[in-house]
Amino acid sequence: MSGGPPISLACCGLLGTVAQDDGMRERAFAEACATQGIVPGTADYAHCMVAVHQSLGQPAVEVFRGLFPDSPGRAEAAALSFERSFRAVVDRTRLSPVPGAAEAIAELRASGVRICVVTGLSRRLVGVMLDALDWWRRIDLALSPEDVPRGYPWPDLMLAAMLRLGVEDVRETAYAGTTAAGVMCGTRAGAGIVAGVLTGGHTRDRLRSAGATHLISEIAELPALLAGDDPEPEPGQQGG
Repeated sequence: MSGGPPISLACCGLLGTVAQDDGMRERAFAEACATQGIVPGTADYAHCMVAVHQSLGQPAVEVFRGLFPDSPGRAEAAALSFERSFRAVVDRTRLSPVPGAAEAIAELRASGVRICVVTGLSRRLVGVMLDALDWWRRIDLALSPEDVPRGYPWPDLMLAAMLRLGVEDVRETAYAGTTAAGVMCGTRAGAGIVAGVLTGGHTRDRLRSAGATHLISEIAELPALLAGDDPEPEPGQQGG
């Protein structure tokens, strides 16, 4: 971690980074698409699910606006259906943290690094997930698209976390997440380290193309990365 100030804030994605996804997001999107007459086994369904995967991390309403560009009402209705479906999936699924996540977050906080969970999910769903994980006491802040003018892939979530937690230099911040949209958020906000996490979401090539300065196999590797025991920076990138 040469060339920059010590990291004082780590912003971590929620699904796939801190909480295991286990296909919850895709199931909720599939159920929401079905409410709009798009069902499995059709070309429209295949197109929708490809678009959903490509836009992982972005707010659901933005995903559906992309799928239904000429029908804002349909996009809003689908987003509401996604919200209900995701809540139902969480209620019927035993939500678990990613292995090693609790220990990694505890180690970072013990070293003085503040933790913010950032996500493309709504504030209500963030609360449901953190309640289910019993994680409120483990973090300093949680932010969703409703807390900022723009969600992923724009830098607003990261910048809001920096402002709320008193970061003086954007390079003191690290981002870790599994989606290209999240990596772009961290990059655009000027974070000193932007780590793509290879536990779901997008591929290493997609994360690298989005601007990841480092790739780690799991969130458990984040404390060592921030402490300077980091892997080689990605080609074409400078380590934070």
